[in-house]
Amino acid sequence: MNTVIDIRDRLKDVEAKFASVEAALSDPAVLSDPEELKKQSKLHNELGRIVSKYREFQTLEEQIAQAEALAHDSDSEIAELARSEIAELEERREKLLNELRLLLLPKDPLDEKNIIVEIRAGTGGEEAALFAADLFRMYTKYAESKGWKIELLSSNVTGLDGFKEVIFGIEGDHVYSRMKFEAGTHRVQRVPETEAQGRIHTSAATVAVLPEAEEVEIEIKPEDLKIDVFRSSGPGGQSVNTTDSAVRVTHLPTGLVVTCQDEKSQHKNKAKALKVLRARLLEIESQRQQRELAETRRKMVGSGDRSERIRTYNFPQNRVTDHRINLTLYSLDRIMDGELDPLIDALILEEQTQKLKSLE
Repeated sequence: MNTVIDIRDRLKDVEAKFASVEAALSDPAVLSDPEELKKQSKLHNELGRIVSKYREFQTLEEQIAQAEALAHDSDSEIAELARSEIAELEERREKLLNELRLLLLPKDPLDEKNIIVEIRAGTGGEEAALFAADLFRMYTKYAESKGWKIELLSSNVTGLDGFKEVIFGIEGDHVYSRMKFEAGTHRVQRVPETEAQGRIHTSAATVAVLPEAEEVEIEIKPEDLKIDVFRSSGPGGQSVNTTDSAVRVTHLPTGLVVTCQDEKSQHKNKAKALKVLRARLLEIESQRQQRELAETRRKMVGSGDRSERIRTYNFPQNRVTDHRINLTLYSLDRIMDGELDPLIDALILEEQTQKLKSLE
């Protein structure tokens, strides 16, 4: 019962905050400030979902109280009907209470951010590079299904159209909240196109998911940058164009290096390189602020070795296994075609479950 009382107190605070936001939305000062109006409207939507459920919860409580009064009625038939209704109402209240607990869980401040994704071929040579290309296609399909926008930032293509490395941005609604679970080493088991004997090989690719940083969050001083330009080249050293359009940006204080050469414009390549650099610097800053997560990137990516993995894709059995939650699905063909929700929804549920346990 203490938990219910505690939740009621928190819900009353949310309701009071919702009322103040509603008042702010009719304030001429807010209405004339586009940024503040956007901020308050967003907060109104978020709080509104909780308040709506809270009011539904209050109605149920009133109905339970009325039924409990009737349960002691002198008419035995009415009393029996009331007791039956109480059981049904209490079941609905418990379900609603769990929904409210989830809504009140602390939000990850990064969840609403756009992201930079870095996929790199790990152990396995050319087959790992081909698998990296498959992962890129899988995420592209998933993004399209969500109505998200993808922007290719940098790529290093192999002779068989695999990727030694591919970096891309994804923009949309709550992108990081769903894609953050993709960070880690992905292992594949299949017969490679490069294998003449038909033997199953195991190889790996690493995925890093970085929340995109706004310029106001990460300031990059011009004097901290070393910018080199050179001629873009394709697989095997083949020249892509005849101008020095490729850009290599080195951040001198940290030693971070970002190279972009996919665009024919030097200015566009520089802008993309700075976008990736800013995301990497935000990650470093986040790690500094949260000391307990100082090894996040190392754990996220690992070495690309076969033994380190968050997920295994077994093509002969059409099977995918997420090792973090011991979930196995026999729908690899659909998952590789971008149907990632069954995996991601299960991971989100596990995260919410662990958060709820930590509050008990």
